[in-house]
Amino acid sequence: MLLGTYPARFASGHRIAVPAQFRAYLGETYVLAKWYEECLVLFDGESWLALYKRLVGEEKTIIGSIRDTERFILGSAYEAEADNQGRIVVPERLATYAHFGEEIYFIGLGDRVEIWDKNIWEEKEKSVAKDAAKYIEELSKNEKR
Repeated sequence: MLLGTYPARFASGHRIAVPAQFRAYLGETYVLAKWYEECLVLFDGESWLALYKRLVGEEKTIIGSIRDTERFILGSAYEAEADNQGRIVVPERLATYAHFGEEIYFIGLGDRVEIWDKNIWEEKEKSVAKDAAKYIEELSKNEKR
């Protein structure tokens, strides 16, 4: 399982070193794409396929919200292969979307890894921490239904 928060540097040539803990789980070939809230997401092939099935579902007609989700996530996706130092190249388009500066964070979230600009993540983390109790309450209410 992909867990934890790891700092990293966004190096020249748009390269980032995927943390060893994540490489052990993900392997050496990934799918990198735009994700929500101006971060990127990194999947292994199996988890990417599972996401695709969740996004598209069993719909026979591809409705507008599915098309737009496909455009946003699938249309931004790139296959990335790690070099012998565990680094991948982030396409300019994705780096710009995520506002990458020199410092970034890899966040393990079970089946995926989010990649955030350091400053944006630190603000997001404060917001999430402030509202964490409220989120737990909402989840428990939904489970009781």
